[in-house]
Amino acid sequence: MINLTIIDRDGGRMPVEIPEGINLSLMEVLKASEYDILATCGGMALCATCHVQVIEGPEAYFTATDTELDVLDTLPYAPPASRLACQIRITEDMDGMVFRLVGED
Repeated sequence: MINLTIIDRDGGRMPVEIPEGINLSLMEVLKASEYDILATCGGMALCATCHVQVIEGPEAYFTATDTELDVLDTLPYAPPASRLACQIRITEDMDGMVFRLVGED
């Protein structure tokens, strides 16, 4: 199992367990786990309603792609290590990572 910690907008920490080998994005996992994220564009990196912040984990996950940066630049608040959950594919090396929900609920 891949174990992640999600910090909600109120600061609460909740663990999420994901089976290894699953072909989903973090956005899909958050929606399936009933976190309050809109994800209105459905994973196309257009809306930023799945905005998260990487708090802890492998350095590779802290850096947004150019496409993500274009969308994040339109937001009034995008803290360091901001990412779009729709652009983060679940992999085994994510075990132990911590993410904070940032986008509007």
